[in-house]
Amino acid sequence: MLFLVGLGLGDAKDITVKGLEAVRRCRRVYLEAYTSVLTVGKEALEEFYGKELILADREMVEQEADSLLKEADVCDVAFLVVGDPFGATTHSDLVLRAVKLGIPYKVIHNASIMNAVGCCGLQLYNFGETVSIVFWTDTWKPESFFDKIEKNRQNGMHTLCLLDIKVKEQSLENLMKGRKIYEPPRYMSVNQAAEQLLAIIQNRRLQGEKPEITENTVCVGLARVGALDEKIASGTLQQMSTVELGAPLHSLIVTGTMHPLELEMLKLFSVDSYSFENNVCQRTT
Repeated sequence: MLFLVGLGLGDAKDITVKGLEAVRRCRRVYLEAYTSVLTVGKEALEEFYGKELILADREMVEQEADSLLKEADVCDVAFLVVGDPFGATTHSDLVLRAVKLGIPYKVIHNASIMNAVGCCGLQLYNFGETVSIVFWTDTWKPESFFDKIEKNRQNGMHTLCLLDIKVKEQSLENLMKGRKIYEPPRYMSVNQAAEQLLAIIQNRRLQGEKPEITENTVCVGLARVGALDEKIASGTLQQMSTVELGAPLHSLIVTGTMHPLELEMLKLFSVDSYSFENNVCQRTT
């Protein structure tokens, strides 16, 4: 059987009892290593689980899935995912491959950023479509995510922005030359995401538009959700471009219309309560 096991968001101990039991009886255990990261390394997981882990990068999961599923019809194989197993579409593809090969599977769920984001006090059922903000390059600066955020806000909904992770990426030159040389890992910060949003706002204004989102839109920055050093900061989009949240992983929320209880919770994490109050009161209902 193939087990897809969610590891939660913090450290080795966030795995569920059911998940740990499954891991310990599996012959092979893979650790998915590209859609997210835990606050502890592979060695800490191996020590706690009592199992050797095989790192599964994007290339293995997307291009060599058959090797990952090898013998899963006659023995137990586990695929460990930070957060919840279905936080990324790649993992649905793995399930479909297993089914086509006649391999039974079982999913063991856990907390993910999609629900743990409620730690800031914004109510989960008030969130609209989740978006991903990618790193810009000198020649590629997509803005499509901004339109989705604006649509959510127009409907009074909050937007969870998942920030880009670059792990085991190749430069264009190395890719073209077929060299297996990889760039250092990069994790987008709340500051970088806010700066890109601010740049889009300026671009839209230059085009004669009046963006729904401005420098004064209330946002929430989150870092290392679920970890002991979790950090949350609320304030304007402009403030999010300079707030210090430390090490990855970061997420950003652009708020919509807020319930008074949501507002009271956000005040607990405000960067500057005076400017915060001036900018949000008109948006609450």
